[in-house]
Amino acid sequence: MGRLFGTNGVRGVINEGLTVDIALDLARAVGTILGPGKVALSRDSRHGGVMFSDAVTSGLLSTGCSVVDIGPAPTPTLQFMVPRLKCVAGVMMTASHNPPEFNGIKVMGSNGIEVSREVESMIEEIYFEKRFRAASWKEIGAVSQYDMAISEFIDAIKSHVDEEAIQRRNLRVVIDGANSVGSLVTPLLLRELGCKVFSLNGQLDGEFPGRNPEPIPENLTELANTVKSVRADIGIAHDGDADRATFVDENGHILWGDQSFALIASRVLARKMGSTLVTPISSGRLIEDIAREAGAKIDWTAVGSVDVSHRLEETGAELGGEENGGVFYPPHQPVRDGAMTAAQMIEIMAVEGKRLTELVAELPLYYSTKVKVSVPAEKKLALLDSLLRLTDDQDRITLDGLKLLFNDGWILIRPSGTEPIYRCFSEAATQEGADRLAERGVELIKEAIAKL
Repeated sequence: MGRLFGTNGVRGVINEGLTVDIALDLARAVGTILGPGKVALSRDSRHGGVMFSDAVTSGLLSTGCSVVDIGPAPTPTLQFMVPRLKCVAGVMMTASHNPPEFNGIKVMGSNGIEVSREVESMIEEIYFEKRFRAASWKEIGAVSQYDMAISEFIDAIKSHVDEEAIQRRNLRVVIDGANSVGSLVTPLLLRELGCKVFSLNGQLDGEFPGRNPEPIPENLTELANTVKSVRADIGIAHDGDADRATFVDENGHILWGDQSFALIASRVLARKMGSTLVTPISSGRLIEDIAREAGAKIDWTAVGSVDVSHRLEETGAELGGEENGGVFYPPHQPVRDGAMTAAQMIEIMAVEGKRLTELVAELPLYYSTKVKVSVPAEKKLALLDSLLRLTDDQDRITLDGLKLLFNDGWILIRPSGTEPIYRCFSEAATQEGADRLAERGVELIKEAIAKL
């Protein structure tokens, strides 16, 4: 049996790797496993969004599920609405940060969290064996529209922050919506909170003419320049489905994900002694420092937002986060939510009366290096076993790949889920130290290949 789901849903180039037939049968499998009942539906601004939504709707209806279409919206908006609309599932048409030729499908359970790896496997089994439930003619589902999702979502976020403090501060904010659905929520949210909002790439356009939808530094030059030119206090950039937020300070410097995650984590964890922070093993020393200072413990997971969400739900932990800037705030919902993250950052600046540069300056500073090593596809699986044998006597975490811990930093070595490569991440107190550790990681991979 093949694999359908990747790290985060099903993705492929439109009409090549992801076709109407795939969407239709995937929806029939989802309806067979998670139905019958109501299923909430949404999409981002990508090409093929309506086409795939219609195919998914047909597939779900054929299994006896009904569909509630909330219209274009961020993934976290759909996730928020699934339990509130008493749905058995949610389906989102998005390829998140992928280039414009891609689209994808994410599947959520009745709690709004993306389904577990076990449920993904059950859906795949039904999909490949084509054992779909076919409802009788009297049980075919119905379609309805729900137009209040975005306003209800915005009201919920506002209830979790100090609205009065934010109103008093009158912050100037530039929001880069990546020509996608983040523009339907975050500019309105922050305007309602009393900020002066400047929108960038605010029109929905599946060709992403403003920038590539991944909010990484090389794609955010225009945002950084705009922040400086309009003398804004902060810039905020979303990815294609707005479950992440990347921040730019008033000088146009782009924060890396660990920094924004750390600023929020330090405040949330300090509210309660003995808090727990759930984060993947790709997170670094900065997050460990923040947790230690707050008297919190870290619960490590495999890399992937689905793993963090499910662990939050299992443990009742106070916060989750990833080194790419994804923040999970369970009092709102235990999933990544770019608009909630933006509101929390704005709240910190307003309540503490500090600029973003001042807040970042208070954080410990670490440096990181990321490299890729080509590995023959047929050796990818065996290589990890070889690496584990080579490092048997070292201080390490083997939850997902191999993370080696040293006094002066760490190395994380993981196979790519989609390419014939291994990724090597390193971190240290200096850039030279990080580079040196990365070289050590690459040498280790080469040694492990030689032993195969």
